[in-house]
Amino acid sequence: MYKITHIIIYFAMVAGLLSCTGNSANKKAEVPAIPVTVTNASPSKAIFYNSYPANIVALKEVELRGQVSGYITGIYFTEGKEVHSGEKLYEIDRRKYEATYRETQSNVKIAESNLEKVQRDADRYTDLASQDAVAKQLLDNSMTDLKNARQQLDAANSELIKAKTDFDYSLINSPLDGTIGFSGVKIGTLIMPGQTLLNTVSSDDPIGVDFEINETELSRFRQFEKVEISNNDTTFKIRLPDNSIYPFFGKISVIDRAVDQQTGTIRVRITVSNHDKILKPGMSCKVLVLNDYSGLQIIIPFASVLEQLSEYFVYVVKDKNVQQVKVSLGPRVNSNVIVLKGLSGDETIVVDGIQKLHDGSEITIAKPQNQQQHN
Repeated sequence: MYKITHIIIYFAMVAGLLSCTGNSANKKAEVPAIPVTVTNASPSKAIFYNSYPANIVALKEVELRGQVSGYITGIYFTEGKEVHSGEKLYEIDRRKYEATYRETQSNVKIAESNLEKVQRDADRYTDLASQDAVAKQLLDNSMTDLKNARQQLDAANSELIKAKTDFDYSLINSPLDGTIGFSGVKIGTLIMPGQTLLNTVSSDDPIGVDFEINETELSRFRQFEKVEISNNDTTFKIRLPDNSIYPFFGKISVIDRAVDQQTGTIRVRITVSNHDKILKPGMSCKVLVLNDYSGLQIIIPFASVLEQLSEYFVYVVKDKNVQQVKVSLGPRVNSNVIVLKGLSGDETIVVDGIQKLHDGSEITIAKPQNQQQHN
């Protein structure tokens, strides 16, 4: 009887252990659904720009340097203000240049008078020679004098041109319409020809904006160059140093002739209206170029993308489970990214909780945190 009791107790304990083991196994087999937040991957309008560091440049810029030596006797402009082509800016002491100019004018008149006299003599000797009434030597001498007189007049005219040029150079006029900078000289400053920088005049409107692109982008910008862009076209925008957007839009005008072999970049210039003189040469800014992918695109949060071995995946909701789908991505748009391939635009994808998922995971859709806070 004692043994039978022990046997019954033994089997009861074994049965209990088996029962506990079975319950534990069942509990391990039950994987709870993973809470995630989702969003719809539907097409939407994407407008975004690529940014390039740039500098403002004058389309025309001339350094003013004296072509003759002398003391500055007149300054006729206000620094930093607008000047016009042909406007008088500087005067170099003109007295000696004016005197030389007048002297050469007189020399020309003397040479002209001498030529007229020698011409009359030559004509007279020619008539006499036709009648055999004068010695041939006299005729030859008159022809030689006529030739010399003409050369003397040519020399006098050359000196007159040089004197007039120097006289004109003693008065420095603006070569173009634009803005003039700070003067490099004052009244009484002695300047030397071609050496002393007096000032710089640069054009204002329109104005250029230079930036560099990678050589791989060259074909894209060539297309911009071929297309006729209106003044209201928003392909090219300018972001000023204070992060404001310039109110006028640019258009491409020049692509440099060659690629820099060291950097693999090439310079591009756009021109833009500058009526209010807001843009100044030398100013730094950013050129914003409308991206080729702008338009109707499938845009998803970048947080919903899983990267594995340089490939990208998203989890698409299928009933209560998820399916891992490979996607091809385009450029980033702030916190979002454009999907080029892999999604059709009618899917629901997981945004938060992707680190806990695998293909086929069961999910439960939770409210996004911002909705919870709002409620």
